[in-house]
Amino acid sequence: MTAVERRPAARPRVASLRPRRVELGLIALIAIVVVSAYGLASLGESASVPADIGPFLAWMLGLFFFVHLAVRRFAANADPVLLPMALLLNGIGYVMIARLSEDVEDGSDLAGLQSVWTAVGIVAFVATLVFVPRIRMLAQYRYLLGVAGLGLLALPLLPIGVEINGARIWVSIGPVNFQPGEFAKIALAIFFASYLVDARELIKTRIELRDLAPIGAAWAASVGVMVLERDLGSSMLVFALFVVLMWVATERTLFLGLGAGLFLAGGVVAFRTFSHVERRIDGWLDPWADPQDGGFQIIQATYSMAEGGLTGTGLGRGEPDRVPFAETDFIFAAIGEEMGLAGTTAILMAFLLVIGSGLRIAIRATRPFEKLLAVGLTTLLGIQAFIIMGGVVRLIPLTGITLPFVSYGGSALVSNYVVLALLMRLSHEQRTRPTTTGPVAPR
Repeated sequence: MTAVERRPAARPRVASLRPRRVELGLIALIAIVVVSAYGLASLGESASVPADIGPFLAWMLGLFFFVHLAVRRFAANADPVLLPMALLLNGIGYVMIARLSEDVEDGSDLAGLQSVWTAVGIVAFVATLVFVPRIRMLAQYRYLLGVAGLGLLALPLLPIGVEINGARIWVSIGPVNFQPGEFAKIALAIFFASYLVDARELIKTRIELRDLAPIGAAWAASVGVMVLERDLGSSMLVFALFVVLMWVATERTLFLGLGAGLFLAGGVVAFRTFSHVERRIDGWLDPWADPQDGGFQIIQATYSMAEGGLTGTGLGRGEPDRVPFAETDFIFAAIGEEMGLAGTTAILMAFLLVIGSGLRIAIRATRPFEKLLAVGLTTLLGIQAFIIMGGVVRLIPLTGITLPFVSYGGSALVSNYVVLALLMRLSHEQRTRPTTTGPVAPR
């Protein structure tokens, strides 16, 4: 053939129900796993079936079915793995929180509060799908979101800020306490992705001192958070987010090395300047040097995970409450004690599936903003999971970040569901966008 053939004009792909059928099947299996774990936890502790197993089943199935219907309606072509894995992590986390709630000294109903925050998180997930029908609309508000992100990071420094456990990262407004930094990271991810879409070509072709100003600003902001709010975890997360996006946008490994060097320099300064950072580093390097104070949590967590062995002591049959803050910072150790290496591996695999799905969305993205945003949102979830799990097993120092979807906490749970919804929106748009057509070379 000598003439150039052309494909017929492409039409937008119609939403398929196949991904949702896969999702529904996974959610059904996850519901069975979570309900069984909830019953086993009560049997292991009191040798009786929990009296509220019926209401728990109805509540959980209702939430799961509601969010599945919402995805079927507003993002029918989205990735079928992301939501089930998040629900699995959330469900297992709830079971452990309910297990630990009975041992809380102040009598707080952590399980009841976590169930409320789970419902709020799922509502926020659905609201994000409804009010963000096209992901590119977020780029129009990049500077507003950038200012909002910085403002949220600085909010705990105002008189409404509250210091808890040495870190000033909480804000108290009446009866409501929340961490504004959890929502700041989403705003900053959108701002960074949008900013780098415009700046990446200049930075790729030449590097001048002014081109390094953004990474210097990010370094200064992260160090400022660490210094003023004594929050090593948020500082590490914000800086890692920007460095990863700079690396992906410019394809220059120079920024990875430069970012790592700047963060290490900031860490050394903080270690020599602030006593709470020094205690955490010392507790990481040698917890046995101060077993009753700085190294107490790490030592108890190590004992807990060692006690769990391969298959765990059994749900309800361990003593995870020996570890302080087991429901937040050390819930991974509690899972390791009662569910063993098998349980912690399952948690790790669930996170790997979430991260893999997010990176697949980034790889398939054809527009720079969508690609960078998918990488940024996935980095937020992946870095958080790595930081907390690495801290528990002494791979890195403890930072105070909670395990996404698993740990107790309202602000983190709601913000992580918003991140998940944005990834689902990105995935849905990729699968429904018409493919571009063009000339086809003759065979």
